[in-house]
Amino acid sequence: MQHKPGVERYPFRRRTVTGVVGAATAFAVLCGLSSAASASPSPSDPVSNAKAEAGAGAGAGAGKAQPSARVSGQGRIFFAYAPDDDIRFSVEATAAPFSRPLDQLPKGMPTDARGTVTIYHWKAANNDTRRGEAAVDCLVTAGDTATLSAVVTKSVDPREIGKRMGFSVKTGGPGKGRFGFDWAVSNVDVVDGKTVAPRVGTCMAPAPFAPVVKGGFNVTHAELPPLPADWQPGRNG
Repeated sequence: MQHKPGVERYPFRRRTVTGVVGAATAFAVLCGLSSAASASPSPSDPVSNAKAEAGAGAGAGAGKAQPSARVSGQGRIFFAYAPDDDIRFSVEATAAPFSRPLDQLPKGMPTDARGTVTIYHWKAANNDTRRGEAAVDCLVTAGDTATLSAVVTKSVDPREIGKRMGFSVKTGGPGKGRFGFDWAVSNVDVVDGKTVAPRVGTCMAPAPFAPVVKGGFNVTHAELPPLPADWQPGRNG
């Protein structure tokens, strides 16, 4: 896996549990505000309209098993900053909501997922080949696009093991499909005056910027699932 050019590597700084809980609490507050919204919204209210559309979709499928969010496929991409390299990804990712309990999120998150991402990168400059594998931990979809993240489990560089990477996908093959990844073009920060590559959060990735030139990917969209009745950050279920 390729390091970011010009970006110095530093040990990842762990974010505090308070930050995680704060984000999750904000998420819960948003959900609470949503459920308390007026039952007779104005037709011009985009938030209420989106809620109505999601509800209509759920109602139409009442009594039927709804498809899980999923990304599958494999393909070679064209990366503008390494036009002569052979870069390939394969993805098999499936949503598994509330399946990854954490100390302050005992019920997990609605975007929890499982699966595998594999990476192959042949560098034309030095005829070097690298392969890696990562375990999917988050997936969220929007129509024919998706973002996901995965934690490295296999790599020729032991320093990569345990690192989370972010990916994005747009359905399609050559001429339509696209793929994105968090390194080389994004995820840069400045800490104590030094440029660093911070740890990637779950499902954090740039837009799918690189066109697929061989193979292809497919995104199966699914709306976010309802929260469990007792879902509450910071409390044991």
